[in-house]
Amino acid sequence: LPDQSFVTLATNDSYVKGALVLGSSLQRYRTTRKLTALITPQVSDLMRRVLEKVFDEVILVNVLDSGDSAHLALMKRPELGVTLTKLHCWELTQFSKCVFMDADTMVLSNIDELFEREELSAAPDPGWPDCFNSGVFVYRPSIETYSQLLQFATEKGSFDGADQGLLNTFFSSWATTDMSKHLPFIYNLSSTSVYSYLPAFKAFGASTKVVHFLGSTKPWNYTYDSRTKSIKGNMDDPKIVHPEFLNMWWDTYIADVLPLLEQHGIVKEITTGVNMLSGLVYTLAFSCGFCREAEVTEAVSHVSVSPVLPTESSEKRKERWEQGQADYMGVDSFDNIKKKLDTYLQ
Repeated sequence: LPDQSFVTLATNDSYVKGALVLGSSLQRYRTTRKLTALITPQVSDLMRRVLEKVFDEVILVNVLDSGDSAHLALMKRPELGVTLTKLHCWELTQFSKCVFMDADTMVLSNIDELFEREELSAAPDPGWPDCFNSGVFVYRPSIETYSQLLQFATEKGSFDGADQGLLNTFFSSWATTDMSKHLPFIYNLSSTSVYSYLPAFKAFGASTKVVHFLGSTKPWNYTYDSRTKSIKGNMDDPKIVHPEFLNMWWDTYIADVLPLLEQHGIVKEITTGVNMLSGLVYTLAFSCGFCREAEVTEAVSHVSVSPVLPTESSEKRKERWEQGQADYMGVDSFDNIKKKLDTYLQ
């Protein structure tokens, strides 16, 4: 339907990878709805062009622009930058109804039936089920609702410093009023949760329709071994609770997203680099005279490099900082800044 859309948000080039997998998974399961991506200025022009291959509309949102509708709210609540960006989804009044999905989600089947639900429909949060998780929700775009949300954000803020706290307080009747607005958990299953009710997961987990990669480590942060078709790393890592979901994400990335990145020249250099490195490994191995060809071939097959996205110059990055456009979700995150400071202090 042309007047209904799935909507997501990408705040930097890394999250674009997530958005591309989400969009590709929606297409794979033949959604009949439009696909819309909101992006911030931190997304490079090259990655924006790739998004335009998957999404029907790619819309730039810059809350730091004085002409932006959320700019005044940001001045009063600077900690809500990403949240105020996400609220722009209510401005998409060219659509009568939308389903918002975070860029770290992926669909495992067609979920167009969600458009039969009303605002605000969402699934319980695994950490506090009386709150909904704002990674997937059904809503009706409305300038009136958008204005009310902005005013609410300015006056009340958010109890968790993010959009989930704000939206749960604004739509406070969700927990008690209308059960038809409670989406089944299979529409927003956290891939990182250790479910205390394991029999239920075993009984219903196979019916999962949407998987949500919550937590600081996202699927694109892992390295994928295309030979074994699985992620590399320690499977005992407590963060990797359901490796099958991670492998599904990477399967979609390799099949649908990587070819698009290669078409735009984003990963071509990486492939060439791996081939050169493989050649060097062969040369060094055979020059020692002790290695058998089969052993070398096996070792080289494990050489892999995660696609590296275009990096901006230090001058460009400094300019973004001066404009207040630090990439808080990516290279300029608190953890990265702390690591940099630690290297100076050691």
